[in-house]
Formats: sequence, C-alpha cells, structure tokens
Amino acid sequence: MDRAIEMSEQNTENQSKPPLIELNAADILKEHRKERRWIYGLRFLRTIGFLMATSVALILALRPNVLPWEQLRSNSPHTAVIDIAGVIENSAQASLDTLQRSIQSAFENELSEAVVFRINSPGGSAVQASLLYEEIMLKRSEYPNKPVYAVIEDLGVSGGYYVAMAADKIYANQASLVGSIGVISSGFGFTGLMEKLGVERRTMTSGHNKALMDPFAPLTLEHREFWQTILTETHNQFISLVQESRGERLKVAGNTDLFSGLVWNGARALELGLIDGLRSVSSVALDVVGHPKIVDYTPRRDMLSRFAGRMSVEILELLSRNTTNFF
Repeated sequence: MDRAIEMSEQNTENQSKPPLIELNAADILKEHRKERRWIYGLRFLRTIGFLMATSVALILALRPNVLPWEQLRSNSPHTAVIDIAGVIENSAQASLDTLQRSIQSAFENELSEAVVFRINSPGGSAVQASLLYEEIMLKRSEYPNKPVYAVIEDLGVSGGYYVAMAADKIYANQASLVGSIGVISSGFGFTGLMEKLGVERRTMTSGHNKALMDPFAPLTLEHREFWQTILTETHNQFISLVQESRGERLKVAGNTDLFSGLVWNGARALELGLIDGLRSVSSVALDVVGHPKIVDYTPRRDMLSRFAGRMSVEILELLSRNTTNFF
C-alpha cells in the first residue's frame, strides 16, 4: 500500500515537470529573442548614426562656412590667415571669385589684428593674379591700420609672388622657392602630324589675324613677333610692379638674372631683397603681429563646387591654350 502511494506521488511529480526537450526549447526561444533584440538595437543605432553622418556631410557640402562652431572661432583678438594655394586661375581655389568674401571678412573683423596670406602657388593667370593683388591693395587702403603679411611656404613664384607683393612684408622659409619673375605662353603645333595623317585644315576668317596661334596651322613670323610683343609688355608690367613694391629693398645692381624668370630659395631671395625675412605663419603671428591665436578664413569649397569648377577650367583650357600666364 505504501509502495503504491509512493509510486503515485512520483508519477504526479513527474507529470508536474515539463519534459527536458520542452525546457531546452524554451531556453533556446528566450536566447533567440534576446539576440533579436540586440540585432534590432544595433540596426537602430547604425541607422541613427548613418542619418547623423549624412546630415553633417550635407551641412559641410552645402554650407561649408556656416557651422555652429565656426561662429565662435573669432571672438577674441587673433591673426587672420587666408590660403592662396594651387594654380591661380578663374574658378579655382586661388581666385578672386573664391577668396573675395574671405578677404572682406578678415579685414572687416575688428578682432583680427593682422591679415596673413599663406602662399603655396606656382602662379597661373596673369589676370587672376592681378585681380587678387588689386583686391588686397584695395582692402589695405580701406583698413590702413591693419597690417598685411605674406608668408611663402613651399612655393611663391610668378603669379604667386605677384600676389605676395600686395603685403606690407613678405616672409618665407629658407628652402622656399621664390621669384620666377617672367611670363610664358605655351601651346602645341600639330601641322606635321596632320600631314602624316593626311588631314587638311580648312579655316575661314573675316580678318587675316583671326586665326592667330592656331595649333593646326604653321606659326608665321609675323604672329610670333606679335605674340612676343604681348609677352614682353606683360613682363615689363610685372617688373615695374616688383620695383615699385620692393623699392630700395630690391638689390637690382649686379643681379642681371633677377627678372629673367629664375627662382631662388628663401635664403637667396632675402639677399636679393625679394622677401623681408625668414619666418613661418605661426612665427609671424607670435613675433610680428603679437597675437599667436590663428584663425583660418580660407573658404572650404564643397565637393560639388570643386568638381564643377575643375570641369569648367578644363573646358576653358581645351578651348584656349595660349592664355598669358605667370608660370
């Protein structure tokens, strides 16, 4: 009897416990639900991160100079710095169209104690270099108490040096390349290749000089002399500006190659009077201006603008290979 009761209790206890298979299935289901919650959570965080990154990228692309932290960057006395980098040409980073607003902002800000133009340029368009020079000179006349300095880093030659002359003083590194006071116009002639290919050039003009510098026609002596006159006149304008800008600092006597288009390192440029000292941007800000805090006013162009500008420049270069350049 007692044994029967004991067996009955064991059966009841066994019936109250779920089978081992059912326990394992429940545990697996719980773990699966946890994993799914983690996966959904990570996906949600990734989505939020992607949206935030996209938003920031759009702000940077569409309004690169209107950022919350940019508004706080110039709330104390500082040295304003503007980069003139790369080839000086229309629609490029180093052009009046791109830099005009930055130049205006740097000069009109009462907290900018001086404006420093950091130059890394091989030159470029004579027109664009002249426009930048004239804009800086205009601002100097509007803000006569705000000193202007140019600091040549790797390269400040031809048009790059032309722009630097708008500053009160020019500085460079002892290994910087400075000078190249000259003018060049280059192109190609394809007449020999056309003859080999059996291609005939057919050009009709209403003026006998309208096809001047046509790369598909032989260069005549008349056209060569005419274009050389243009280059010489432009070169003389460059020389006159250097002499006027540097004045007595320029060591012309005995230096016949000064205006020949040669370049010199910073140490030699200092001896020739092309620059006023050997300093970096930070050195100028600290020791010359007296305000080591540097605020960069250089516009950061969005990717779409850079691409569009580059494409327009390439098209213009293809259409006209004989533009007068300070190279």
